[in-house]
Amino acid sequence: MSQAQPPIVVQDQPFIVEDYYSMYIVGYFLMAAAKVMDVVLLFFMWVVIARAVLSWVNPDPYNAIVRFINNVTEPVLYPIRSKLPINFGGIDFSPIIVFLVVIFLRTFVVNSLMRIAASLI
Repeated sequence: MSQAQPPIVVQDQPFIVEDYYSMYIVGYFLMAAAKVMDVVLLFFMWVVIARAVLSWVNPDPYNAIVRFINNVTEPVLYPIRSKLPINFGGIDFSPIIVFLVVIFLRTFVVNSLMRIAASLI
């Protein structure tokens, strides 16, 4: 039979060893979530760039790659496009706004998760 480990006292407060190890798990989980989010946001940023480049040419709408890019970006671009009153000569500013939001999310959310994870490890 295994005996329960006595609590470790840190600054006059009991500190249970199992809680200490669970914080490692939470820290590594947050770090992994931050890395996955960073990769997904980076991939989405490149898909938005590809969508902007495709808007300059006349691609085949039945091409599988073009359909994938449109299906992935349109749910994000359409609400922004419908709320933007700005339309200068047919230029679509919604990819620029999405690009800035993705940069903000990568800078603020991902780095915040990484810092929290690093403090738990």
